[in-house]
Amino acid sequence: MPETRTYHGQCHCGAVRYTATTDLSTMGDCNCSRCRRLGWVMQSLPAADFTLESGEDQLSIFQFSTETIDHLFCRTCGIESFARGSDGKGNELVMINVNCLEDAPPIDRAAIKHWDGANW
Repeated sequence: MPETRTYHGQCHCGAVRYTATTDLSTMGDCNCSRCRRLGWVMQSLPAADFTLESGEDQLSIFQFSTETIDHLFCRTCGIESFARGSDGKGNELVMINVNCLEDAPPIDRAAIKHWDGANW
């Protein structure tokens, strides 16, 4: 069973930095037009387990489709290291891009969950 721990993440230039406490047990990817192009590996966690350490003023928001997810990217380097939204029950969530974690283990893409966002 994966261990819950606190990870450190950032955009490419380091202007946006955060910590996220999770066990990385539900990593997944999505085949929607946006995620496919970005190569995201996603991990969802409750908003209470995420802390934006720096860079709030560097974030720009992009919304598409249902406009329910705030895709946040760094204005300097353009990297989307996390997004904010809520589940179907109204619980606030953060979706981190595991590829942006400084201390994440190697990812076996064949072993993660695949979300069919293209046909959702």
